[in-house]
Amino acid sequence: MSRMPRALRVTERNVIAYTRNWVVMASGFVEPLFYLLSIGVGIGALVGEVAGPGGDLIDFEDFVAPGMLAAAAMNGAIADSTFNIFHKLRWMKTYDVMLATPVRVLDITLGELTWAVVRGTTYSAGFLVIMAALGYVASWWAILVVPAAALLAAAFAGAGLAATTFMRTWNDTMWINLATFPLFLLSTTFYPLEVYPRWLEVAIQFTPLYHGVDLVRRLTLGEVGAECAVHVGYLAALAVVGIAVAVRRFERVLVE
Repeated sequence: MSRMPRALRVTERNVIAYTRNWVVMASGFVEPLFYLLSIGVGIGALVGEVAGPGGDLIDFEDFVAPGMLAAAAMNGAIADSTFNIFHKLRWMKTYDVMLATPVRVLDITLGELTWAVVRGTTYSAGFLVIMAALGYVASWWAILVVPAAALLAAAFAGAGLAATTFMRTWNDTMWINLATFPLFLLSTTFYPLEVYPRWLEVAIQFTPLYHGVDLVRRLTLGEVGAECAVHVGYLAALAVVGIAVAVRRFERVLVE
């Protein structure tokens, strides 16, 4: 049996597990929708218009919706590449059982990374349908939002899995929320970059979620240009590095 089918068996295991616990999976669709309705639509009635990527004024909900979509990709990928991986690695010893079969460490790593990307991308695709139904999609460029979300999910999945291999107790997992929540709040999800102090503005531009949010926002609004290529290049580089580190670290941890 070739390596890829073995890796896909690991992914298939996650699919089967979530079909039996679909409420957890469904929460990833509901949470960003609630944020959109409460903050985007509710507060949007008070905020009015804000500056979009091209400098033109757009409705606040049109600004927030793409940010929520990108955040959904991040949250889905992070959930399965950190908390769930840690649980299976340190407590359930799931991977010890897998290694008693023809499945190897690389198969496990690629299979788990694939599922993390699939989960993040599924959330984003579902949210894109909701955005289109609510009239928050202004361009046919939005068809590229799904692969853009998959790239963003891959960047976070690799980084998340690599970070998880350094964790020893559940207390260590608090660092995940400590890292992702500020990203969620500050990566132009709710506010244009220009509202921040200059030093914070520069720092935000180095974060992966900012690149994902701005890329998705430009695609949904039809503001496609050289900036999109920069975002894609950044996220692709981060995904490659993160996955490479994750593969090496997982190999080291599982053969200890």
